Amino acid sequence: MGIFSKLTGQLIDVIEWKEDASDIMVHRYDRNGKEIMMGAQLTVRESQVAVMVNEGRIADVFQPGRYELSTQNMPIMTMLQSWKYGFNSPFKAEVYFINTHQFLDQKWGTSNPVMMRDAEFGMIRLRAFGIYSFRVADPVAFLKEVFGTSAYMTVEGVTGQIKRTLVSGLSDAIAQSKIPALDLAANYDELSQFALTSLAPRIAGLGLKLESFVIENISLPDEVEKAMDRRTSMGVVGNLNQYAQFQAAEAMREAANNPNGMGGLGAGMGAAAMMAQAMQGAGAVPQYQAPAAPAPQYQAPAAEQPVRAPEAPAAAPAADTKFCSECGQRIPRAAKFCPECGAKQG
Repeated sequence: MGIFSKLTGQLIDVIEWKEDASDIMVHRYDRNGKEIMMGAQLTVRESQVAVMVNEGRIADVFQPGRYELSTQNMPIMTMLQSWKYGFNSPFKAEVYFINTHQFLDQKWGTSNPVMMRDAEFGMIRLRAFGIYSFRVADPVAFLKEVFGTSAYMTVEGVTGQIKRTLVSGLSDAIAQSKIPALDLAANYDELSQFALTSLAPRIAGLGLKLESFVIENISLPDEVEKAMDRRTSMGVVGNLNQYAQFQAAEAMREAANNPNGMGGLGAGMGAAAMMAQAMQGAGAVPQYQAPAAPAPQYQAPAAEQPVRAPEAPAAAPAADTKFCSECGQRIPRAAKFCPECGAKQG
């Protein structure tokens, strides 16, 4: 092999990167000790950006496309390199390919409760979780602030910083949204959009762009959830009187479930009596009812009342009677004297 062939074997004429993993954010092109030849072909695919670094300084940035490396395509590199040996001389430079597509389905969550001031409940603690997506928006700022000159970098290297930044700003976003705690569950979409607008500037300085931020769930403290349940129950029963009945029924149920034998039974009966009293006192509003006046009864004057004739004694059967020998009045057959005239009967 001649000297010329040996020299050309140490030169790179094609520079490209084919992604072999979806979570790699930055890949440094491996030169294997070879120098880049002026006129080499540089291929940058969609969702990629190529950055050339000369002696630790960022030189030229190439967007997606195919380039023939020349002084026209590398103005900064041309200025940094004096090209002592002519414009066609090989040169040494680091080439970094930066992945610019969205990194999706990144999980976030509050490891500790987030404090929030609510107009109705005061200071409360919230826990929340969801997903987000981001991309590299400024490759130069990303290399300067985050990546440096490592051989490669994965998503895992930045998600920890992003998660903590997002969670720390979430409480401010919720407070600024002025959505009451009772209405948070019904406004996840609105709150997610508001949080996206509020949190995106927090990572822009790292060269990253927050593309989406989704709140999947916000959980309230137990005491707040219990208060919400009680209010829901009150809304179902309708008014305080019915709520008192509901509370009495709940007390009776709890007493009946008390496994203390007769004591539990007695407590249940006592609770039942309390419930009955509550239902009587909290049911219908008592209404005054005047005593009913006796119905008037008409009585005719004595003069107008009809005179009833005395009822004649029931006549005795003919076989047991006879006629008085003196006055002819019917008298009992066994009579010795007439009841009417007193004559002795024979």
